[in-house]
Amino acid sequence: LEVELVDITLSPPSREQLEKVWADLPDPRRLFNTSGASYRALGAAQVKAMSPSEAITALAADGKLIRRPLLLAEGVAVLTGFDPEVWKQALKPLLPSAGSQLPSPAAP
Repeated sequence: LEVELVDITLSPPSREQLEKVWADLPDPRRLFNTSGASYRALGAAQVKAMSPSEAITALAADGKLIRRPLLLAEGVAVLTGFDPEVWKQALKPLLPSAGSQLPSPAAP
């Protein structure tokens, strides 16, 4: 299992990546990090009023608006936020054996 860690606060996903994520999530507004300073600066009402295109533009411009961690992987549903059980189930098909543990990422 190869992993590429990206600090999305410094290098947010591209607009193209975010458009795919937006389309794949049942509730794409969950991409927003509602507890972050960037979100509070915009205001919940302004975020709620955004069109999908405006929301994607905002997310691509400021990675701190994105709920972390964010996983983008082929063959796995988009995962955002951290619910250990959800991640465990979603990543199970990628692990070599059912008893394997998730790898600990090396520091960048």
